[in-house]
Amino acid sequence: MPCPALPDGFDFTDPDVLHHRVPLPEFAELRRAEPVRWIPQAGNVAGFQDEGYWAVTRHADVKYVSTHPELFSSTLNTAIIRFNEHIERDAIDAQRLILLNMDPPEHTRVRQIVQRVFTPRAIRALEERLRTRARTIAANAREHHPDSFDFVTEVACELPLQAIAELIGIPQDDRAKIFDWSNKMIAYDDPEYAITEEVGQESATELIAYAMNMAADRKECPAKDIVTTLVSAEDEGNLRSDEFGFFVLMLAVAGNETTRNAITHGMHAFLTHPEQWELYKRERPRTAAEEIVRWATPVVSFQRTATQDTELGGKQIRKGDRVGIFYASANHDPEVFENPDAFDITRDPNPHLGFGGGGPHFCLGKSLAVLEIDLIFNAVADALPDLRLVGDPRRLRSAWINGVKELRVSTG
Repeated sequence: MPCPALPDGFDFTDPDVLHHRVPLPEFAELRRAEPVRWIPQAGNVAGFQDEGYWAVTRHADVKYVSTHPELFSSTLNTAIIRFNEHIERDAIDAQRLILLNMDPPEHTRVRQIVQRVFTPRAIRALEERLRTRARTIAANAREHHPDSFDFVTEVACELPLQAIAELIGIPQDDRAKIFDWSNKMIAYDDPEYAITEEVGQESATELIAYAMNMAADRKECPAKDIVTTLVSAEDEGNLRSDEFGFFVLMLAVAGNETTRNAITHGMHAFLTHPEQWELYKRERPRTAAEEIVRWATPVVSFQRTATQDTELGGKQIRKGDRVGIFYASANHDPEVFENPDAFDITRDPNPHLGFGGGGPHFCLGKSLAVLEIDLIFNAVADALPDLRLVGDPRRLRSAWINGVKELRVSTG
């Protein structure tokens, strides 16, 4: 197998890479020539005391790692592939309390509790309220911004925040706090925000405290809501107050940032593929939301850590090695997707890994995210059918989030 033609020192988790683009050509080169490749890192740049990680780029291999938690742990080094180089190990280990960073059996126990939030019945109960909210969001953008506006702040971020508020009973007036805290938790790599790792940790602490206070209130005065269901009786298989706090923290990122970025990338894709926007406005295919998630892949990568010596893609992985699973690469694998570099809202089937590669960490909120994406684009197509791009997206500088800070659009 020929060696991949990558630039010397190229690191897929370098925040400067995602600040400019998703490295799809480099992913394609690895899939072709060396689908599991060691990526060296010097100077503890990722916050881990090691020498690098294995980049896993093929769809089949990403699924294998995702579905074998006994071989590839989320807990040992967490699922976050790169922190700031100055982070203390204690701060990394503290994140093991988040569901994303747990392994079975503890992961199984907590997930069985919190999945009560995402039952089909619970999602159906939200649908009409979220449909109304989506229409209001699009109508407000049209009414208050007759010329141009930032699609991220005026449209994309609103429905995910409101959905979380509806889901777990956060007052709508507090949603701006959740937005601010979640932004600060993931933006430490972007100098524009001038946010340090410490500020991100403080924001996480404030969000957890907010949620724990909600849990304490429901224990004292139970209500007919999701929070009460999750926390009111710990000895009956419910969450402790701190576990509920970390669950809300995960929702703030996994349920807010990711869906917001999927919606933003989806709008950009429609406006740069006008034939797809015309098709969508005309036919409203239900397959569109899944293709938007595949195309956007808001989480470019997570990581696992090998629990024992094993083999993957013909490479010997040692116990303790970090393994990066690159969903953005898997979602462009030509062995799985016909013409993967095309944005095709009628793509079906669409076995993308934008919600994870299966296994215990498959996205709990997939059905809610798909619903939100479907509702907001229907609303935009009705209220803002003639949107136009004003400029290129302003991207987030991040090691693992495919984020957009601003997308300027005009109404016609």
